Amino acid sequence: METTKVFGMAPEQGRWLYIPLGLIVLLCLGTVYSWSIFRKPLETAFSIGATESLLPFTVLLVVFAILMPVTGFFIDKYGCRTVTAVGGIITGLGYIFSSFATNISTLVFTYGIIAGAGVGIAYGVPLAVTARWFPDKKGLAVGLTVIGFGLSPLVTAPIAKLLIETYKVAQTFLILGIAFTIIILLISATLTFPPKDWKPAASQSSRSSIMPINYDGQMLQTSSFYGLWICYTIGTFVGLSAIGISSPVAQEIIKLDAGTAAATVSLFAVFNGLGRPLFGWLADKYKPRNAAIINYVLILIASILMSSAGEGNVASYLVAFCLFWLSLGGWLAIAPTATLTLFDPNNYAKNYGIVFTAYGVGALFGTIVAGRIRDIFGSYTLAFSVTAILAIVGIICAWFLLKRSEKVTSEMDLS
Repeated sequence: METTKVFGMAPEQGRWLYIPLGLIVLLCLGTVYSWSIFRKPLETAFSIGATESLLPFTVLLVVFAILMPVTGFFIDKYGCRTVTAVGGIITGLGYIFSSFATNISTLVFTYGIIAGAGVGIAYGVPLAVTARWFPDKKGLAVGLTVIGFGLSPLVTAPIAKLLIETYKVAQTFLILGIAFTIIILLISATLTFPPKDWKPAASQSSRSSIMPINYDGQMLQTSSFYGLWICYTIGTFVGLSAIGISSPVAQEIIKLDAGTAAATVSLFAVFNGLGRPLFGWLADKYKPRNAAIINYVLILIASILMSSAGEGNVASYLVAFCLFWLSLGGWLAIAPTATLTLFDPNNYAKNYGIVFTAYGVGALFGTIVAGRIRDIFGSYTLAFSVTAILAIVGIICAWFLLKRSEKVTSEMDLS
């Protein structure tokens, strides 16, 4: 064990390189959050409306969430390098095929299904790698890695916008597809899990108290799983609905012009990225349950601010949506950390894949409900009453259910 090297360094130092490498992979995959940049050019090119231009993005999120739990079962069997490489190739092909699409139906298939499958396959691997290399700092490490997905629009949206202006939308898909394939393939060759019994030097003397006991994969038989699943669904429902209506709310309720509304989204993306390491750290220090409750309190504050916001209330809008985006980013760290903390970390890839189905449900309904409220009531304001109620439900669920099951606790005591 003493001879183990990571990038030619001692494991305690070399393992830190897996965080920026994983972050870059997720930065490429997170380009999906820059979809708004593609919508207007596609609406013009295909002569379609706003609802149709959103379809490829919606389908991608659903396929992404479906594939995550499936591929989690193959990481240990085929290795993190192979799974990441396959996911990167499929993602790249999805973008490349999208460059040849001549109608929205084809784009739903190439971008929504093919690229979505690639994102779903590759997404969980960098998180699994960093989680195993950092059993002593799992929340912080996972949070720092997954920040790449949240901050991706800050990097990829301007690049995509420049490429579209220079080469048009079809060629932009082609360029991005080739670039993502090359980048992810190169990084996949460097990924590896630590030796089975390896632990950081600082934690060698500690007992398995930092790691829950393996109880033979009975996650689905615990109330902790259902509590986490409900909490994650609520967090993603609120966050993704907020992302979808940020600009329209600014224009329709606060009466900001389109350019200013678009600029605020860049600010919100920063908070979305910061939420991941922040809540990863909170989950490590104060337990996932308390981090979840803090997250919901912020959502409740944001909802109250927006429930009474009107024309000219720019400060309320900025504070509220910074909190919404921060909270969504937080759940992308709380959920994997809770999965590591509450259940067998050796089955993390499989377990988190199952937990991640909550993201798919939250994404599907979160992108639909706010729009339906706007269509029925003529305003988005009532949507914030819904998010406030959900935040309260989340606090209750987290308090009573988001804790290690009695079965696991008793087995740990016996060990």
